[in-house]
Amino acid sequence: MDNNQQVNFLEDQEQFYENDEYEQTMGRQFESVVVIKDEKGEVQKKYTLTIQIIKANYQKPYLGGLKNKKSGALLHHAFAQTNQYRREHKEKNHRDTQTHFESTKSTIMMKEFGTQMEKEDLFIDLRNDRTFEPKLYFTSEMWEERREEAALFIQRLIRGWFARRRTNALRQKKQQLQNEQLEKEEDFRRQEEVRHKKEIERRTNPRTKEDFQILYEELELWRTTEIARIKSSAMTEEEKRAALKQVLNKETDLLQTIDRLKIIANQKNKDEKINKFLKSISDPKKWLRKSDGRLTEVHTLYTTRARELMDIYNGLKQRKLSLDERLDILVNTKWTVKEWDCNLTREIVDLIDREADMLNRGRPEPSLEGLRQRLQNLFLQFIETPEFNPEAARFQKIPYEILKSTS
Repeated sequence: MDNNQQVNFLEDQEQFYENDEYEQTMGRQFESVVVIKDEKGEVQKKYTLTIQIIKANYQKPYLGGLKNKKSGALLHHAFAQTNQYRREHKEKNHRDTQTHFESTKSTIMMKEFGTQMEKEDLFIDLRNDRTFEPKLYFTSEMWEERREEAALFIQRLIRGWFARRRTNALRQKKQQLQNEQLEKEEDFRRQEEVRHKKEIERRTNPRTKEDFQILYEELELWRTTEIARIKSSAMTEEEKRAALKQVLNKETDLLQTIDRLKIIANQKNKDEKINKFLKSISDPKKWLRKSDGRLTEVHTLYTTRARELMDIYNGLKQRKLSLDERLDILVNTKWTVKEWDCNLTREIVDLIDREADMLNRGRPEPSLEGLRQRLQNLFLQFIETPEFNPEAARFQKIPYEILKSTS
């Protein structure tokens, strides 16, 4: 039965089951003629089959097949119970079999070749023949042994490389630790030198209360030690009194020296404080630029005025100037303070005139030191007054308006 016949048979079978005659034929028999044909279409065999239809009173068991999920129908034979469609396939050929080219070639040997052996009536020329001897057969065991030796050789080199690298790392670490230790020792030695120089400087040129406290403590320790040494010695009473007198005189000299150092330190501290104050009021204002984050220095009228007053004050402090240079400084100071009329400015102008008169008379500079120091202090008071120097108001502990109202 070919495909067309099978499709027609299935269509007839489907129509038969859908017809009402299906119910009437249940339990009957009918005959079916089966014809078998060959490839040429000739009838080879023909026979009749008797088919009996039995109506079952029970549900047919499901022994496998196809189930339709949508309708729930069970198809025991998918090929027989579903519609089949004929599929036609185009004839295809293999590319290699269709594109293979065959050729016939022949060759001529340069010399006859065979297995002829030499005998009495046959001479074979063996002068150009070469003898080949088989070499040592390389077995799989030998190959594995060679692989193992090669692997051991590679491992030995790799392990040596790892060991050398680790050794170099340890050597570098050791050298680094030594260098760090040397740097720490050098830093410690440098710090000790700086500390030692600082301690010497604190004792030779004391500046703070702590420095003078150290000097007083060391002086007291020296006095106590000397008195204990003299009292515990084997000297006579007369010698002990003379030694104690020398200790007392030396202690007095040392105390006088400390007092002189204290006066010098107070003067230096005062000068540093004044210089710091003058620099603070004359420094430009610093504004932060938001675009790049840098600071912009801006000079205002008040900072410019403060810088001019600072230059005049530094000029008044200078010594060993010529007569003309000193007179120029005095004239500049006079015209600066004459802008305001008060007791302070009138006193400054009076001192300037007195110094100028003495300079014109040829008085020596040591005789003018007291006058100049008084003029310098009054001008510093002029700078510290916010009425004459508005920038100084930032450094007033009590606002100038309150002081002015209470005076």
